[in-house]
Amino acid sequence: MGDHKEQPLRVGAAVRRRRRALDLTLAVVAERSGLSVPFLSQVENDRARPSRSSLEKVADALRTTAVELLAAADPACSVDVVRADLTELAPEPRTRSLVRGHHQMHASEFTGDHDAGREFQYRNDQLMYVADGAVEIEAEGRAYRLGRGDTLYLTGGVRHRWRATVPDTRVVVVAVAEHIEAVRDRPGR
Repeated sequence: MGDHKEQPLRVGAAVRRRRRALDLTLAVVAERSGLSVPFLSQVENDRARPSRSSLEKVADALRTTAVELLAAADPACSVDVVRADLTELAPEPRTRSLVRGHHQMHASEFTGDHDAGREFQYRNDQLMYVADGAVEIEAEGRAYRLGRGDTLYLTGGVRHRWRATVPDTRVVVVAVAEHIEAVRDRPGR
């Protein structure tokens, strides 16, 4: 009960995000697609579901494909439970996604050792939370030691690497999804 079931997708937010990313008005998309402004507004607000043909017209007007818009669509449900798979509790390192689908946030849980030589750089902001154990994180030329319950916030573009310093460490990483344009030019970059 309350678990995510296959729900219809809400394509409206994906259409709006794409239109805004291209800096287009509804009127321009209407002209390019041959669809009306009121209909496009209803689609963006999820008050109308476009037919396959209409979605393809919208996609063409937005210089993308219907498949891409559907991939970027939000599920119709607002609650999704991702259960821990207790059968997968193994001593070796593993990564588990804590969010299903294509959303504005992404979250993963890293358990066990981690490749300390691998450098990361994400386009958008992220938060690292140590659920168990301890880690050492190198970012911006400095080393940070974090223990159970500690967090580290990294703004988009910061190169970093990290490693577990005790066995059975669990780290949760929450980040703004890559498909979201959340990074703005910062002075001095």
